[in-house]
Amino acid sequence: MPLPELSLTLEKISAALSAGDIPQATGLARDALEQGNEHPLLFNLRAFWFESQKQNVEALADLRRAQQLAPDDPIVLNALGLACARMDLFAEARDWFRTAKEREPRFAPAHFNHGWVSEELGDLDMARASFLEHTRRAPDNADPWGRLAALSARLGEWDAARSHAARARARDPGHVAAALALASCEAADRNFAAAARLIDEVLASPRTSAVERAIALGQRGDLLHAQKKYDEAFASYTAGNQEIRAIHLERFTGPNVETIPQYLGWLLRYFEKTTPWSPSPAPHAPASGHVFIVGFPRSGTTLMEEALAAHPDVVTTGEKDGLPDSVLAFMGSPAGLDRLKTASEATLENARATYWRRLEEQGIDGKGRILIDKQPYNTMKLPLIARLFPDARIVFAVRDPRDVVLSCFRRRFRMNASNFELLTVEGAALFYDAVMRLADVLRGKLPLTMMQIRHEDLIADLPARLREICDFSAIPWSDNLSTFAQQPRGRAIATPSASQIVQGVNQEGVAQWRKYERHLASMLPVLEPWAARFGYPP
Repeated sequence: MPLPELSLTLEKISAALSAGDIPQATGLARDALEQGNEHPLLFNLRAFWFESQKQNVEALADLRRAQQLAPDDPIVLNALGLACARMDLFAEARDWFRTAKEREPRFAPAHFNHGWVSEELGDLDMARASFLEHTRRAPDNADPWGRLAALSARLGEWDAARSHAARARARDPGHVAAALALASCEAADRNFAAAARLIDEVLASPRTSAVERAIALGQRGDLLHAQKKYDEAFASYTAGNQEIRAIHLERFTGPNVETIPQYLGWLLRYFEKTTPWSPSPAPHAPASGHVFIVGFPRSGTTLMEEALAAHPDVVTTGEKDGLPDSVLAFMGSPAGLDRLKTASEATLENARATYWRRLEEQGIDGKGRILIDKQPYNTMKLPLIARLFPDARIVFAVRDPRDVVLSCFRRRFRMNASNFELLTVEGAALFYDAVMRLADVLRGKLPLTMMQIRHEDLIADLPARLREICDFSAIPWSDNLSTFAQQPRGRAIATPSASQIVQGVNQEGVAQWRKYERHLASMLPVLEPWAARFGYPP
């Protein structure tokens, strides 16, 4: 198409967009690209069409080309970030959103999107800052205030949640996130009737998305649990989880998807057959000490991490991941594990350098300090930890398996392949069993320096158990540890435990499973052997 004709096409596209005729605009863009033309708007519009057809790979490719043609266009950069986020490339998405707001600070959507992607990545402080910046750039928009309300409620900051929700609802009386945040506030004050009305408002609204509906059903479950209506609560948790499961079913199951149970199956078989691994040479590390806290979600790892974070010589990861590159390189197949087992010191040193760089990129600087890397799912990555960090101490957190599975089922996690298994009691119990069996085998095959801490023992005598962890990890004692809940925090807590941790240590979660025993009955034969193994009563 000659240049004058392309200019005419772009004018027609602009007119169609002004008239709100998106199909006409995308059709013109696709035709122009098929005729060999290139222009950022054409690629952007065809990417939009690809997204409508659920062809996310093709959409991302078009947006990458649009960005090459218009490297400073905030609209293209923002669209590229959204495309990456749709494919779970959240770290790259955040980079594009950050670039977009740097190129054009007045472009409010980039601030908002940078906020929710930061929240997905567990960087709640960055999320809060980005949402607040969006309120300054677009003061009449209710969404950032709703996000701030939800974030504050998640952290148990009830006054802030109410304030932000009020601002959102002043701009949009039917704002769903704001209503759910207010429902959390009312529930925290034990105003159960008011909380129920807000949740009913959300469930009845035609604006409520499937994800928001699932969140509302989960909150209703919490509300019923607080009123000791356990059967009704379980039904509400089940309904909410079913909504989430339906949304993600195609993504995490099917003939072309390796599920987490399948992955754990071959991983377990590999280590059952392998000969014991030899220790790696001790590497030089920037941190003065290195501790991994592993186990299974809802086993008390966040309590342990937050208590240790009060130590002046300690820096913690808050579940930020430094190992994704090594997982891709070594943990995807038996052949990859063979390479890991026999890797040269140069290969291992390169993987270590990548780990430290990844953490530094996420704002975690362990130089000269003791690094606490807490991530329950790192139990599945113990082969990497053993080879890359032979001097690291590993604290394995356990809790009554029946409470663990119930808590995982009741809580609302960011969705990934592992957390997908927690949406049913059966899935959570079988997942727990598989991880514990793998950990059992790995203890016998890998050179690991490990101690085990029961959550119930930790909350029964926090100072004594923390002293044991410090002695094991070569962390000098600090009185800050036993009063951690009163210590100022340098960052927000990114896990579902946040609102509980700020209240300090309590026995509330012990033996919760008994209230739901009949709903767990089918899985008790799977869980009770582990309960007995860890010293819990039948």
